[in-house]
Amino acid sequence: MSNPQILPSDIKKFIVFPTDGGKERDIAGSIVQLNYYENILSNSITMSVVVADSGGLEFEKKNMIGLLDGIPIRGGERVVIEFSDNQDTKNTLSFVEQSFYVNRISNANPGTQNEVFFLDLCTREFLANEQTRVVKRYDGKISDNVIQILRDKTGLNTKKDIDADSTVIPYNFIGNDRKPFYVCTWLGTRGVPEETGKINSAAGYFFYETYDGFKFKSIDVLLNQKPKDEKRYVYTNAPNINEKTQYTNKILSVNIDRDIDLQQNVSMGTYANRSLFFDFYAMDYEVRNYNLKFNQKDGITPAEENVLFVPDEFTEAPSRLMNLVLDYGTMPSGNTPNAQLKTWKDDPKYANYDAPKLMVQTIMRYNQLYTIKTNIIIAGDFSLRAGDIIECDFPDLTKRKNKRPNKETKGKYLIASLCHRITPEDTYTSLTLIRDSFNAKTNID
Repeated sequence: MSNPQILPSDIKKFIVFPTDGGKERDIAGSIVQLNYYENILSNSITMSVVVADSGGLEFEKKNMIGLLDGIPIRGGERVVIEFSDNQDTKNTLSFVEQSFYVNRISNANPGTQNEVFFLDLCTREFLANEQTRVVKRYDGKISDNVIQILRDKTGLNTKKDIDADSTVIPYNFIGNDRKPFYVCTWLGTRGVPEETGKINSAAGYFFYETYDGFKFKSIDVLLNQKPKDEKRYVYTNAPNINEKTQYTNKILSVNIDRDIDLQQNVSMGTYANRSLFFDFYAMDYEVRNYNLKFNQKDGITPAEENVLFVPDEFTEAPSRLMNLVLDYGTMPSGNTPNAQLKTWKDDPKYANYDAPKLMVQTIMRYNQLYTIKTNIIIAGDFSLRAGDIIECDFPDLTKRKNKRPNKETKGKYLIASLCHRITPEDTYTSLTLIRDSFNAKTNID
């Protein structure tokens, strides 16, 4: 097992390009802390930087001016950034072609000897999303439409890579002047992955961004991944927990943010709920009771096969009531009114969105995924991405010197969010890990 490399990382570039067309400035030497963020619940990557300037900028008349006024930085400046970690094989994050922009300047503390201020950085697409609306009609595969919305030259017009898991059920909709990020996130609740082949039991997508580009990923596809580059981490005070096992690195700190919150899960209908679906075409309604065990019989299984369920007395009775108007006869496929009318006549009971089969289990899947939430800190590793799977071992509480891994908590975890933090003294990566079950299987001996 290698030793943690928490030494300061190398910030190679931090070049600010003034909006007035003036000379760009590399202020990498003035950065005292850099935080880079990814999250599967966030449509955009972000960065925050603490800048401490004690030297100022020297101009033609030998006057020393602070960075804020000397560059100047007022908001909207393009920033080119590049930094690396201290792993045995260094991983570099480079934002040159796809640069960041200054979104906000805060807590500026000017002084006669030095000035300290914070920069919040965002992507071009983050700002373009505020200036763009989705207005036209879209038919067909949800995954294809997400890519089209992101690539549209009159919309976000992103040049970044897009990784979208192909969907199997078509869905027709109109943008209704909503923002692109909102529409893509909303479509995720209606997506069913083609890869799993579980048409009635695998709905639910996340739309987010990582260093590699935009992701439109199925929950089931994410959970079925193999661990990223066989990443295996261990948290223990005994470094010889198992000499035969090759771990990637040590977990430096652990904080269990959430175990099973029974009351919250019950109130959200995670274990059992009842839905009432109104069909105004037939002037009828359908009642569907749904519970976690039924959900699994449909094909939805937690991240691990062995699950520690809560007592039946808390899962049998519905704890959440929901209702929805079915959209029979709405948005029929076709490029012309006659074609749409023919589609409707051929199948009057055609549902644009099969809510009785998909809506409830989608809600339950999102709630179930965050059942267990753990925060860990490791030595800086910039190869990790939000949405990756890693394996972790946590020791049993025992008096034995050679502690064994806890069978309940060891195993695969999904990285829900991460933060790479660089300071002049050290480099850390903070990970928020989630999964939906105990009693995990693992490939670690």
